Amino acid sequence: MPNTTANGIRIEYVTYGNRHDPALLLVMGLGAQMTRWDDAFCELLAAHGLWVVKFDNRDVGLSTHFTEAPVPSMGALVAAMAEGAAPDVPYTLHDMAADGFGLLDALGVERAHICGASLGGMIVQTMAIDQPNRVLSMTSIMSSTQDPSLPAAHPAAAAVLQQPPATSRGQAIERAVEASRIIGSPRYPADPDRIRERAALDYDRAFDPAGVARQMAAAVVATGTRRERLRSLTVPTLVIHGADDPLVPLACGEDTAAAIPGAELLVIDGMGHDLPPALHQRIADAIARHALPAGGAR
Repeated sequence: MPNTTANGIRIEYVTYGNRHDPALLLVMGLGAQMTRWDDAFCELLAAHGLWVVKFDNRDVGLSTHFTEAPVPSMGALVAAMAEGAAPDVPYTLHDMAADGFGLLDALGVERAHICGASLGGMIVQTMAIDQPNRVLSMTSIMSSTQDPSLPAAHPAAAAVLQQPPATSRGQAIERAVEASRIIGSPRYPADPDRIRERAALDYDRAFDPAGVARQMAAAVVATGTRRERLRSLTVPTLVIHGADDPLVPLACGEDTAAAIPGAELLVIDGMGHDLPPALHQRIADAIARHALPAGGAR
């Protein structure tokens, strides 16, 4: 796979489709490698006339890992912020957003459509806030404004993120199956064997629980709400959310759409906190219908 140096780090990426088509940057979620954007899904987007770019966020996959940075204590971080102290984290959500723009710079893309899932949705929201002139359109999937007034994850879903790191390859694989059962789409249940295969490939490609913890501290805990800053956006926005998401409840997607002027909200019944293959065509079609009328400049 190709890689480049951007924003001071190595970024691993893959592209699909015609380089001369409008660019669509895909940003994945917490601890998830770019492999979670299935090749078949990316090809569907490319078939619509988009040059699809996906990449590993910092601290996951084959992009730079901040191994010299300590793993933040979530409890200490929350306590310090409650007292008004600046968060002591190795990077912020704004740094992760700058990684996306840095990759686009390296690829010679001035303006792009951006799409993020879960934490990736938070990253693309931040990209649109930080440099709206470079964003043709935004799609935020199963994500949130992170406003503290929003409902929390279902306890069983929250427990998926709070459990200690796996201590073996086999345990990591079986945990992926269990996580899919808990937070996945009830109407479109995942094939356990397919989950095991993907989890095994991801484990062998890169396994770094400390990197996931650093991402969580920087992006989920230390960043705070974006609701008010989103109110000033004029970027064409599509919000996609599952009606049955136990990790990031539907109210979070509704809040995101309500905060951004003119945003379109697509609620999918039976969808949880994943992108099941049965919904790939529907979601790809929705993204393309939203993005392509918004402009094709690159």
